[in-house]
Amino acid sequence: MVILGLWLILKHIAYEYGKRGAFLVIGARRENALREVAERAYLVGSPGAIPVPTDISKVEDCKTLIQEAINQFGRLDHLVVAAGVTPVSMFEDTFEVTNFAPAMDINFWGLAYATYFAAPYLRMTRGRIVVIASSASWLNAPRLSFYNVVMSAIPVELVGRCAKAIVAGACRGDKYLTVPPWFRTTFFIKMMLPEATDWFNRWFCITEPGIPVTEAISKKVVDLPGLKDILWPDSIRSPKIKTN
Repeated sequence: MVILGLWLILKHIAYEYGKRGAFLVIGARRENALREVAERAYLVGSPGAIPVPTDISKVEDCKTLIQEAINQFGRLDHLVVAAGVTPVSMFEDTFEVTNFAPAMDINFWGLAYATYFAAPYLRMTRGRIVVIASSASWLNAPRLSFYNVVMSAIPVELVGRCAKAIVAGACRGDKYLTVPPWFRTTFFIKMMLPEATDWFNRWFCITEPGIPVTEAISKKVVDLPGLKDILWPDSIRSPKIKTN
C-alpha cells in the first residue's frame, strides 16, 4: 500500500497498517521524518516499509512514488493520501490571490495526481483509495474560505483511535467513515439551519469593520485561563514552526 503525506494522523495510519503486516511505501517531503516513520512501521510489524521523498504538488514525484510501489512489491491494494496545507485569512483581506496556489496544488491536484497513477493498479486488485477529508467542506468557518473549497480538518480526536478506525474502515471496504461519529450531526445542522450557522460564525469569529481581529469573541473565549489546554492538548501543539 502507498501512504502519501506525513500529517500526525497519517503516521499513525502507517503504524496501524504495519501492525497488520502490510508492505508500505510512504511518501512525504521531509526526508528525516519520513525515514523515522518507515523505521517505526517496520518495527511494529510491517515486513517492508520504504520511504520515498515526495512533493505531492509535483506530478513526476507522484508518478515515481506509485511506480516505486509496483517495482518493489508488484501490486497496489490501498492508496492513503491526505497531504495538505491550510491558508488562514479572510478572503477579502488577501493582498495576493496567488498565495492560495499552493493549497490548490497540494490539497487538490496532489490527490488527483496520486489517484491518476494509482488507479490502474488499484483496479487490478480491487483496491481502495482512503482520503482524509474535513467537515470544513460543509461546516464552513471564517478565515478558511479557500481551505473549505479544496479540502473537504477534523475535530480534535485521539490520533491512535482515529487511525485504528480509518484502517479498519478501509479494510472493511466502508465507503464513508466519520470520526468521531457524533460529528455527523454537524451536516444536518448545516443543512437544516444554514442561516443560523452562518450568523453564529459571524457573531463568534468576525469583528465589525475597524475593530481588531483580536477583539473577536472567539479569541476572547480561547484566551480564557486553562481553556487552550482542553481544546488543544500538548500532544497537538508545538513551539516549532515547520519551514519545509
